[in-house]
Amino acid sequence: MNRKYRVLFFALCIWGAALPATAQTYPSKTVRILVGFAPGGSTDIVARLIAQEMTKNVGQQVVVDNRPGAGGNIAAELASKAPPDGHTLFACTTGVFAIQPFLYSKLPYDPEKGLVPVTQTGSLPYIIVMHPSLPAKNVKEFIAIAKGRPGQINYASSGVGTASHLSAALFASAAGISMTHVPYKGTGNAMSDLLAGQVVLMFDQPVSSLPHVQAGKLRVLGISSGTRFSTLKDIPTIAEQGLPGFEAISWAGICAPGGTPRPIVDRVYSEVAKVLKLPELRDRLLRDGIEPIGSTPEQYAEHIKKEAVKWGKVVKDSGARVD
Repeated sequence: MNRKYRVLFFALCIWGAALPATAQTYPSKTVRILVGFAPGGSTDIVARLIAQEMTKNVGQQVVVDNRPGAGGNIAAELASKAPPDGHTLFACTTGVFAIQPFLYSKLPYDPEKGLVPVTQTGSLPYIIVMHPSLPAKNVKEFIAIAKGRPGQINYASSGVGTASHLSAALFASAAGISMTHVPYKGTGNAMSDLLAGQVVLMFDQPVSSLPHVQAGKLRVLGISSGTRFSTLKDIPTIAEQGLPGFEAISWAGICAPGGTPRPIVDRVYSEVAKVLKLPELRDRLLRDGIEPIGSTPEQYAEHIKKEAVKWGKVVKDSGARVD
């Protein structure tokens, strides 16, 4: 073996040996999880639970960094441009991977190359929550009222192009009603105006809405899962209230910047999956209407592909577009 090939051989050996070591020494500083919405929503809540438990296990502080706006695009761009060393993670959502690419003519991030799927953290059906100023007690009654007030009912969402927006648009289309969309920078801001009656309806995850329902400040009309949720069996599905086949499921996960070495991706997956297996955390998420997942990077990537097909059609059929 001549000198040139000996040097190349030893360089490859050193590089190969360094990959596992990278995962072993990770993290070497504070890890931040970017969240594309304001504090208070389900994505934020789950990210904070994961950060809290990971901090106990990885020897470094794990913190949540809220960067709301543009349906999660601002945080997605920051994540895609962050150093690919695992110290910046992203609480990626349905919107970022399966909706925004079809909604925007140009994105500030590349959903295929700029972000690496690590694990799906949860599956989240929506509940329809309504301000009690409207007299409807269920989906059928609400549809009847909405048909008599075309375009006059304002509904909130956590941002243009988010799953909460498109789920409401899908519902309006299926029900044959016309409503006016009012987007916000996150669930927390939208919820404030819903509670004040500035808007009267929202598709929201149970984790951020149920406390207000239980306090009597909001009314729940139905849940968007195909079947009743295991811990929320008293909430009827939208499908069983006159819109058979209706289903709108959101999801969230953890992603890393494109180019993050596989050993680090695997380490992050291992740590997050470990957190999601904690019995007390699983019980809390299920009570809040979130089904814990903890899928492998490959399983999450495949799920994203399937969801992009589904939601891409919803965007096209709704005519929604942001340029």
